[in-house]
Amino acid sequence: MIRIAVDAMGGDVGPQVTVPASLSFLDGHPEAAILLVGQPAVLASHPLFARLRAHARCQVVAATEVVTMDDPIEVALRRKKDSSMRVAIVQVKDGAAQAAVSAGNTGALMAISRYILKTLDGIDRPAIAGQIPNAKGGATTVLDLGANVDCTEDHLFQFAVMGSALVAAIADKANPSVGLLNIGEEAIKGSEIIKKAGELLRSASKSGDLNFYGNVEGNDIFKGVVDIVVCDGFVGNVALKASEGLASMIGGFIKAEFSRNIFTKIAAIVAYPVLSAFKNRVDHRRYNGAALLGLRGLVFKSHGSADAFAFESALNRAYDAARNNLLDRVRERIAHAAPLLATAGAPPVELPAATAHAELADPTAAH
Repeated sequence: MIRIAVDAMGGDVGPQVTVPASLSFLDGHPEAAILLVGQPAVLASHPLFARLRAHARCQVVAATEVVTMDDPIEVALRRKKDSSMRVAIVQVKDGAAQAAVSAGNTGALMAISRYILKTLDGIDRPAIAGQIPNAKGGATTVLDLGANVDCTEDHLFQFAVMGSALVAAIADKANPSVGLLNIGEEAIKGSEIIKKAGELLRSASKSGDLNFYGNVEGNDIFKGVVDIVVCDGFVGNVALKASEGLASMIGGFIKAEFSRNIFTKIAAIVAYPVLSAFKNRVDHRRYNGAALLGLRGLVFKSHGSADAFAFESALNRAYDAARNNLLDRVRERIAHAAPLLATAGAPPVELPAATAHAELADPTAAH
């Protein structure tokens, strides 16, 4: 039985999305269970809650507080110790759940997850890994998607190791290909950090730790040239939002063509099956659910504005990761690449000021 702890209060609308998504997920996964974490009175007000609660595989875990989308990290980490987000992550730490899913504040989720679960040995910074639809009908895994704006070559190398484990586990690809995002394919292009990261990745490829394809450009993400694209969080987040914008644009185009005039309406009706199929292929909701890699536990981030369909996709992704022992696979990949990780020798990373202050002020906060 795979148990998923759900932060039922997180996101833009909370239970309005998480309750129906959890119900649909349980209906489709008879071997899964949900720990629904939130404020019982608020959850009970949802019209579908009674059906969800009636599931033998659903348990409500009470939490008295909620991390809002605009809460500073310090408030979420230090002051809201009984938030639904934090309690959901504690379920993973205590072994009550194999993974946690939240649509809440990304910065808070990363800070709380890192503080409670800690990072794996050999990893300096956790990374957010998500999927972007590509022209091959699948998706390209990209990391980092926003957790780390400034990265060294060592961090990019670690992202590649963790991303390889993720794709190997979920997509069942034993040796997924890795590309380093750059302004050109040539090894001489890019910043000094990118060049040094390329050297590390080529060394890892020679030793059999990674299947490094080489440098890739932004359009290669959407072409599906490689299974995994590694970049810093600033660039990755821009790429993610661009893909979401593309999907919205296509949906808007289809709607507009049905409303212009009689001729475009006729043409749109004829082309609708093709346009609809294409829209579904690039629908970012199908790929919702980004993994927070590098932690000693599985945590998945859903888009804050996700609807029930998208949030259920995040639950499916967390379930697949737990069922395929993603955490153990990440550990194995790190252990295998340990000599190269040690050679890279990234210096210790400072936590954000608010996070560091909260930890120093309350060393028992994780308990």
